Amino acid sequence: MTHITVKSFISIQERIPMDAQEDLAAGTPTAGVRGVKSAARTVEVLEVLAARGNEPVTVRELCEAVDAPRSSMYALLRTLTDLGWVRSDSTRSLYSIGIRALLAGTTYLDTDPLLQVIYPHVEQVSTRLEETVHYGRLDRTDMVYLATHQSLAYERTRNRVGRRLPAYSTSLGKAVLAQFDDAELDAHLPARLTALTPHTITSREALKEDLAATRARGYSIDAEENTLGLRCFGVALPIRAGISDALSCSVPIERLTPEHEQDIIDALISTADVTLQIVRGLGGLLS
Repeated sequence: MTHITVKSFISIQERIPMDAQEDLAAGTPTAGVRGVKSAARTVEVLEVLAARGNEPVTVRELCEAVDAPRSSMYALLRTLTDLGWVRSDSTRSLYSIGIRALLAGTTYLDTDPLLQVIYPHVEQVSTRLEETVHYGRLDRTDMVYLATHQSLAYERTRNRVGRRLPAYSTSLGKAVLAQFDDAELDAHLPARLTALTPHTITSREALKEDLAATRARGYSIDAEENTLGLRCFGVALPIRAGISDALSCSVPIERLTPEHEQDIIDALISTADVTLQIVRGLGGLLS
């Protein structure tokens, strides 16, 4: 599966025609640089489509999102559609993510060694607490959800695996961001902290104060900052440099009592400690 996916992506680079005037205006000197630019734009388009979920995107919206001329975008979308990375409606006016992107994402999940070790602990603590527990990894300014074990006590409308949410607004993200100094923190924050709910922290200074409190108590709190009606708690998994992972537990506010909250926090911290001991003991897993 991995070989097919990589081969398909390489063929995308080879087949995407570039707008010559656009390249000259950008000062593109060689064909080699053109190839890199094509690959970068391809990834940008796929990320825009992935972020929109089930909501199709028009060509005009894609052009605006990646700052590309319509002629180049039509050619790129036709190539991606032919290869299965993008799908379109019958009129080729609306576009969304294709099945090849699913295959690539599934391969990542299937081959990530840390996920194979950590998921049984996610499942175990979720079952014991009867709450939903997540495992995620920092990617630039977002947390990507790699595993979720759903609580049977309440229903969610959407599985979070593969989703990405701003690190500053989630307990997963804030648990990780609290491990950074100011210079590292700035590299993982967007230019503007956009409010996702009325409770989202949108001030950098207020966020830094929240992260300082997270460091002091040993866990993060998302107080309806990402989803109304949910309070979430997170703990970092500082496995090694370059891997910024975390565990979190999401609880509907109506189910949360002081006793249950403390049980959740204790369970997350002990699960993180046990998981880190196991992963570090494996040694070669991280090389």
